[in-house]
Amino acid sequence: MPWVLSDYTSASIDLHDPSVYRDLSRPIGALNAERLAVFRERFASLPHGEAFMYGTHYSTPAFVSYFLIRAVPELTLHLHGGKFDDADRLFFSIAGAWRSALTHSADVKELIPEFYMPELHAPRDAARPRSFLLNAHRLELGVRQSGEVVGDVLLPPWASDPHHFVAVCRAALESEHASRALHGWIDLVFGYKQRGAEAVEADNVFCPQVGVAPPARPSRAASARPVYVI
Repeated sequence: MPWVLSDYTSASIDLHDPSVYRDLSRPIGALNAERLAVFRERFASLPHGEAFMYGTHYSTPAFVSYFLIRAVPELTLHLHGGKFDDADRLFFSIAGAWRSALTHSADVKELIPEFYMPELHAPRDAARPRSFLLNAHRLELGVRQSGEVVGDVLLPPWASDPHHFVAVCRAALESEHASRALHGWIDLVFGYKQRGAEAVEADNVFCPQVGVAPPARPSRAASARPVYVI
């Protein structure tokens, strides 16, 4: 599932305001112009047939376990040899995860369906399973270098609790603005912009080890931009 919103720091949010939405016509790795320039430089420096922009992927089992560490800790324990990762690398806040996906050279991950399912985020005192954003199992996830204890996920200021946060995300996904743009993201992930000339225009080239084999590099006459593959 895509990141739909782009504002996780304001005190309030207006879903009628186009500025609070992420550009769904672009892969997440292309949303930051400065970082995109680095990815394009990487592609240009690699040998023909091996060139890529993104050395990681938008979705992997490790990313699922990253988001679900509080609800299903055994996934992370299995992937990390029976222990949790360093506290500074764990899922700590929504704003931090978004910032990392926009700026980190090894992070282009999208979201998981649970971010758009309010029914899975019952109040703390409910008998139903609690939100994956709450440390309901009281896991000892460590202390960050800043001195902050890793507990419940820190929500945006505009969200009163996990259910409210996810309900807003769901409303954003189903909004008129997102409905008009979502086809662009689908084209990137599942459609015709995965490879070839269309992928060149979309800045969408992934490492062959995390996707399908890259298409042939276009000639300079055809395009001076990189070929992308999901």
